[in-house]
Amino acid sequence: MTAEVETKHFQAETRKVLDIVINSLYTERDIFVRELVSNAADALEKFRHHSLVEKVEFDEHVPLEINIDCDDKKHILTITDTGIGMSREELETNLGTIAHSGSSRFFEQLAEAAKKDVNLIGQFGVGFYSVFMAAKMVRVQSRPASGEEGHEWASDGAGTYTISPAPGLHRGTKIIIELKEDAQTYASKFTIERIIQQYSTFVPFPVKVEGKKVNTVQAIWSRSKNEISEEEYNEFYKFIGNAADEPLYRFHFNADAPLAIQALLYVPKENFEVLGMGRMDPGVNLYCRKVLIDQHSENILPEWLRFLKGVVDSEDLPLNISRQSLQDNSLVIKLRRVLTKRIIKFFGEEADNDPAKYQEFWRTFGIFIKEAITSDFEHREELGKLLRFESSTGEADEMVSLDTYVNRMAEGQDSIFYINGPSRAAVESGPYVEMFKKKGVEILYTLEPIDDFVLNHLGSYRDKKLVSADRADLDLSKAVVPQAEDSAAADAAPQEEPLAQDAIEPLCAWIKEVLGERVNAVKPSSRLVDSPAMIVNVDGYMTSSMERLLKASGQDGFGMGSKKDMEINAASPLIKKLAALRQSDADFAADLAWQMYDNAKIQAGLDVDSMEMVRRNYRILERAAGN
Repeated sequence: MTAEVETKHFQAETRKVLDIVINSLYTERDIFVRELVSNAADALEKFRHHSLVEKVEFDEHVPLEINIDCDDKKHILTITDTGIGMSREELETNLGTIAHSGSSRFFEQLAEAAKKDVNLIGQFGVGFYSVFMAAKMVRVQSRPASGEEGHEWASDGAGTYTISPAPGLHRGTKIIIELKEDAQTYASKFTIERIIQQYSTFVPFPVKVEGKKVNTVQAIWSRSKNEISEEEYNEFYKFIGNAADEPLYRFHFNADAPLAIQALLYVPKENFEVLGMGRMDPGVNLYCRKVLIDQHSENILPEWLRFLKGVVDSEDLPLNISRQSLQDNSLVIKLRRVLTKRIIKFFGEEADNDPAKYQEFWRTFGIFIKEAITSDFEHREELGKLLRFESSTGEADEMVSLDTYVNRMAEGQDSIFYINGPSRAAVESGPYVEMFKKKGVEILYTLEPIDDFVLNHLGSYRDKKLVSADRADLDLSKAVVPQAEDSAAADAAPQEEPLAQDAIEPLCAWIKEVLGERVNAVKPSSRLVDSPAMIVNVDGYMTSSMERLLKASGQDGFGMGSKKDMEINAASPLIKKLAALRQSDADFAADLAWQMYDNAKIQAGLDVDSMEMVRRNYRILERAAGN
C-alpha cells in the first residue's frame, strides 16, 4: 500500500456530465441530503446482512446509525454512517461511476434525462454526485467491515479526484462537505432536520443531527398487521395525516405480485371540501424503500381518491423514478391500477361487514365515488357496487345498494328505475312515482343534482339498464308484483272512468296547439294515477335533473327545453272538465292548460316564467271568485 496521494482524471466527457448532474439533472438542492442519507442507510443494511452471514470482529460494538454534524461557522456538513464501508478499490468503483461509464450511450441518456428536468434518484449511478450542487469540495473517508485500513476519496467535481490512505478510521463512511457560498444554509441543523423529516423520516436506522435523533416515527406499514396496536395505527395516522382525531377507516395492504406493494391508507372522519376549504390536495405519499419519492402524489392514485391519507411504498419502483416522470412510468401505472382495484374492493367489503358504518362513510365521501363513476371508466362497474340511494321500499335516510335493488326486483323487470328530486317528500308527492306505488315496483330516489349524471354514465348494472322515471318511453308492463297488485286492488277506491278515445285525442291536439313549440307532443298517459299531467323526456339521455345541472353550470347549449312531451291523465276530473271547458270558454281553458303545463314543469324541477304564472293565477282566481 502506497502512502502517496494518487490523483486520477475523469474521462474526457466527465466535465460535461458533472455539469448536467449539478445544473440540470436535479432541480431541488435539498435532494442531495436525501441521496446521501439513502446511501448511508443502504450501507447500514448491507452491513446488517453481512453480519448475519459472517462473523464480524472489527468494530462489532459500533451501533448502526447515521450521524450528521453541522458546522455553521466553517460551513461544513458531515454525514457519517457505520455501515459496510468501502475499500480503496470500492471507493474508486462506487464513486467513479461516471469515470468508468463515459460511453456515448451513457452521455446521450443522461443528456436526455436532463432535458426533462427531473429529480433523479441514483440515475445511472450519479445520485452521489448531486452533492456537488452544494459542495465546493467533498471528502469521502471510508473503512470496510473487513478491517483493512481506510482511504479518502476527494474531489471538487471539476474533473479530477484523489485517493489517499486514511489510517485510524472506524468502520463505515464519513462524507465531509465544504459548502459553496450560496449553499451555506445546509450547515444549519434546522435546515438538515427539516430535510430529514420531509424525505427520510422512515429510514430504518437512527438518523441523528448534532446527537439528536430526528427520525422518531416508525415505518409501521412495513410491519406485520398483527404486530401493530390500534394506538400505533392511530398515532401514525395523526402524524401522516396531520390530524387530531382518529380515522373512520384504515386500510393496511401488502402484496408481492404483480408488484411488491406496502400501503397504509386512512379515511378521515371529515370531508374538508364540503366544509368550504377548497379542493383537497392528494394526501398519499409515495415511498421507495422508505425514502420519500413523491409527497402528496398526484400519480399513485386516481384523483377521486384524494381524500385518502397515508403512504404507499414499493420496492419495485426503479431508483431513477422522479416526480416529473412518475406519470409516464409503466410500473407506476400498474401500481395505481392494483391499488385502485384493491381500495374499491376494501370499501365493498366494509359495506358488507358493517352497513351502518359504511352509510356514515357514504354520506361524507359518497360524492367522491360519484365523481369516480364519471371519470374512471376502467373501474366503473366495480364502483357501481359502492353507490347508495334512498328507495321507495325503505324509510327516510335508509340507503340501499344497487345489488340490493337488483336482488329484489319484480318478476319480469329488466331495468333499475330512479327518479330525481330535491327531497324525498317532493319525489313521493310527485306524479312520476304514482304507477310505481300502484304496481309495487321499487324505485330509487336520487336526491342530489349530480346523481342522474352519475347513473347515466354508469348506464347499466349487472346487465340491468338504469332508467329515469321521467322518460317518455318508460314501460312498467313487464314488472309484476302479484301481492302488491292484489293489495292495491283491494284497498283502492273506485277508479274514475277515463275520457273516451274520441274525446282524449282531440283534447291532446288542442293542448299541443295552445302550448305550441313548448312541448314536443301531448299524449294520454298510461302511468298517471292521481295527477292530471306530467312532463316527460323524449331524450333518454337528458333527464330533467341533468338539464338543471347543466343549466346551473352555464351550459345552456344542450337543447334546454327541447324534446319534452306532456302526458295527461284521461281519468283525472280536471282533465275531463278541461275537455268540456274548451268548447264553452276557450280562453279560460287555455289558461288552465298553461297552468297545468307550468305545474308539471315545477314538479319536474324545471324553470317557469314566474311573472307570467302569477298573472295567469290571478286571472284564474278572479274567475273562481266570480263563480
